[in-house]
Amino acid sequence: MDLAAIYHRPDSEFAFLYQPDRLRVRLQTASNDVEAVYLVYGDPYILVDGSWQPKTIRMQQGLITDLACFWTIELTIDRRRLAYAFQVIGVDGTSTFYGDQGPGPILPKIDACFRMPYFQEIDRAKVPEWVKQTVWYQVFPERFANGDPTNDPDGTLPWTNEAPQAQDFYGGDLQGVIDHLDHLVALGINGLYLNPIFMAPSNHKYDTRDYRMVDPHFGNDETLRQLITACHQRGIKVMLDAVFNHLGDQSPQWQDVIQNGAASRYADWFHIRDFPVRYQPGRNFEDATDITYDVFATTPHMPKLNTANPEVQAYLLSIARYWIEAFDIDAWRLDVANEVDHHFWKKFRQVCDAAKPDFYILGEIWHSAQSWLSGDEFSAVMNYAYTDAILDYFIHKKIPLHQMVSKLNRQLMLYRDQINQVQFNILDSHDTPRLLTMANDNRRLMRQTMAFMYLQPGVPCLYYGDEYGMTGVDDPANRKCMVWDPVDQDQAMYQFVKQLIGLRHGKQKLLSEGQLEWLIEPTHPDVLKMTRRLGEQQLTAVFNAGQTAVSVASMRTPILSEGVQQQTAATIIEPDGFMIY
Repeated sequence: MDLAAIYHRPDSEFAFLYQPDRLRVRLQTASNDVEAVYLVYGDPYILVDGSWQPKTIRMQQGLITDLACFWTIELTIDRRRLAYAFQVIGVDGTSTFYGDQGPGPILPKIDACFRMPYFQEIDRAKVPEWVKQTVWYQVFPERFANGDPTNDPDGTLPWTNEAPQAQDFYGGDLQGVIDHLDHLVALGINGLYLNPIFMAPSNHKYDTRDYRMVDPHFGNDETLRQLITACHQRGIKVMLDAVFNHLGDQSPQWQDVIQNGAASRYADWFHIRDFPVRYQPGRNFEDATDITYDVFATTPHMPKLNTANPEVQAYLLSIARYWIEAFDIDAWRLDVANEVDHHFWKKFRQVCDAAKPDFYILGEIWHSAQSWLSGDEFSAVMNYAYTDAILDYFIHKKIPLHQMVSKLNRQLMLYRDQINQVQFNILDSHDTPRLLTMANDNRRLMRQTMAFMYLQPGVPCLYYGDEYGMTGVDDPANRKCMVWDPVDQDQAMYQFVKQLIGLRHGKQKLLSEGQLEWLIEPTHPDVLKMTRRLGEQQLTAVFNAGQTAVSVASMRTPILSEGVQQQTAATIIEPDGFMIY
């Protein structure tokens, strides 16, 4: 048995309160190395005849990666403290106990066991229940619909299907979103994610000039209130995009720094290495070299805020509270969240929770994010690391099936279960190529990949226009104007997406909380069978990502399928096909 592979950490994703009276425990061992694991546990203060008398329960084998196996158990807690250790039995017949001071031949004394000294409900990671029930729809406001031509910026171009240039404007606004809310309702959408709407010179609005002002080209405060009210009347939650990592260079704070240099009252609001602030322009508007201050990426037009400065903190936290209290928004999406200090985000969470107890905080983090997801900062992150594995297998064909499953399982084991249930799952966005473009216009492959993602833990998000088969490579081509002309819409794709969203809603609790099981058949290395199971409920899906049709035993009539032929004794699933039953 590989003792070095055994791992556990209390008060983490390996031991956490799932509900106030339910503790979930995990242990990691080497893959294919352990026969059984037993949890030995009890209240450390209850002794019988002067000795500790712990209970023993067998743990369940859970998710497996290429390197590790995870063992799990849920305990109902009647007393709010626990000492525990593990007995691990290897496939080679050897046995060891594993406690706070490592492995050993005998059960460790209480002082050498892992401890959960007291279960503090205030420390339990909590997520808004409504998020589990949500299917999000992402809108890039400048490209969704032009509902009010009177607020168009100078040089606004006619609405078109052509790929835009980086600096183009087409007049999309908040009234355009209001005008098309019934489209979202018809699809089954109940969460609206808006890219930034605050005053900024660009079409994307990530270069904020004024956090307290709706961009005049999008409307005004009253337009936003009308939109949020109309959404809430339709059962749609609203999430705004906040850019607290940096300001735009047209903001009054940065303009004061340019004018007054080191004497500016805002000089310490930013990370400035030398005055006067300056840079060498690059080949395009977004890039520069020899910048004397910290920025987002390499663009001199987005100077980075010093969120350790108390004045900056107070300013940004007032913004966070303002839009919740004055406009009743339901969520913040936080741009470049991983480049802002944890100290600030902890204060941010406290402010949001005080303003609205069931508020959803979503961080833009493209990599593993344990330190942000312990319950005192974000509710979830944009789950790029999870969906990248899906894309690498189904779309890009970069990795084999077993490796995709391994990557997905590893990501799930990074976080507490309640966090996994509200992770934000996307296949494309304003920052990536469109899904249909990545699929080389293979619509069946796009539908297969979407179906797989919608069955995963977490909540799905649809990028505007994907329901009509919109295309586009990287920014700015992925930000085309929404196709409202029926002639240009893929109605078959729309009907599929509507069915898929309906399936997600109909099986929501199972898909949010159900156990995930994988089956890969050696004879069909590109056929994946997955099952979601919760109590007596079960949903199974089979995906053929291979190059040839496969025959599987006849199954129940599918709820949703693509490229499937039902025969008397067998079911034929064509390449890029799937069935959910």
